[in-house]
Amino acid sequence: MRSAIVLGGGIVGVASALHLQRRGWLVALVDRKRPGEETSYGNAGIIQSEALRPYPMPQDWSSLLSIATGRNNDVHYRLISLPRHLGPLLRYWWHSSPGRLNRISASYAEIIARATPEHEELIAESGAGNLVRRDGYRVLHREQASFDAEVRAAEALREAYGVKFNALTARELAQAEPGLIDAGVGGLHWQQPWTVSDPGALVVAYANLFVRLGGKIVRGDAETLTESHGGWAVTTNEGRIAAEAALVALGPWSPDLLKRFGYQFPMVKKRGYHRHYAGGSPLDLPLRDAAFGYVMAPMTKGVRITTGAELATLEDKPTPVQLMRAESAARKLIDLGKSVEREPWFGTRPCMPDMKPVLGRAARHKELWMHFGHGHQGFTLGPVTARIVAELMSGETPSVDATVYRPDRF
Repeated sequence: MRSAIVLGGGIVGVASALHLQRRGWLVALVDRKRPGEETSYGNAGIIQSEALRPYPMPQDWSSLLSIATGRNNDVHYRLISLPRHLGPLLRYWWHSSPGRLNRISASYAEIIARATPEHEELIAESGAGNLVRRDGYRVLHREQASFDAEVRAAEALREAYGVKFNALTARELAQAEPGLIDAGVGGLHWQQPWTVSDPGALVVAYANLFVRLGGKIVRGDAETLTESHGGWAVTTNEGRIAAEAALVALGPWSPDLLKRFGYQFPMVKKRGYHRHYAGGSPLDLPLRDAAFGYVMAPMTKGVRITTGAELATLEDKPTPVQLMRAESAARKLIDLGKSVEREPWFGTRPCMPDMKPVLGRAARHKELWMHFGHGHQGFTLGPVTARIVAELMSGETPSVDATVYRPDRF
């Protein structure tokens, strides 16, 4: 029986462990925390089957100027730390040109289309159906021009991929969400995405399934990873664990670990914040406020507001400017009630400059594998790309063309 150490207890690592386990591997899942406590916990809880194109960087000078001057709440940065992000950001901008983005999207759409079927399988096996709704989510627009632009983009997706959506007038949006004080100029209802009332709990359900099927979860520090007798070893709270293969699925921490082995990855690290609010008006489905770059989502703990992207390193102190702006904007749309947590949660999205995840074997180390870099869609794509990396590790022909995700493209 082949053996593997999977480093990382987020949805990417947990799903990887499950898919390896199904192929007969003996798997130990190692993380310093319990499963689902980092970025996999903190998202908006949407399995975005409609997100068939990745998030590009704006190419027009008007949008770039809006970001640079802080008028856009989608992106926040501190001038003093910007030089640390400049190289990866320039590559991200280069890949965001229309021609390159179209080529990237062709591959990206192929894996996004598999998201709900892959999740469905794990949801059924783990018994987590009570956490999931299959009714989509909504978008509210405050300006007619942005509303019209999103409708045009949605129509293009419908024509190319059969994506289902409804354009809603302000009155129709208010009827769908009676708690709204202001329905703007209307919005969209993306009908096919699934929503999750507790993303961290879904990851825990998948992890519990892994354990029930014979898998092992241990606390340990990925920084202790070393080569050992033709394989790999890591130190855990249960002692030293060795295996034939090691899979790095550490999200934004992956490049720092792999740098020790001579691999460089130009990752754009986008921090996001969230906070829960309780005691206000109920919200039926998640609602994205297009003008202010945040999502309100009904969760177990209350309505969760999740923000756009802050360019920050893992060591930077929290600066929840976007969250404060989002809360102020949200209170004009709905009665939020009171905040649940004293301090907001924050985590980091691992974004590659070409907007595609990293999947595959390390070029210079036997049985060292990589699985990270899903950007904004780790929660959506984790089970999909986990199948692909498990197929590669097991010597199977992958279910999609995996060459576009190879680590050595960098």
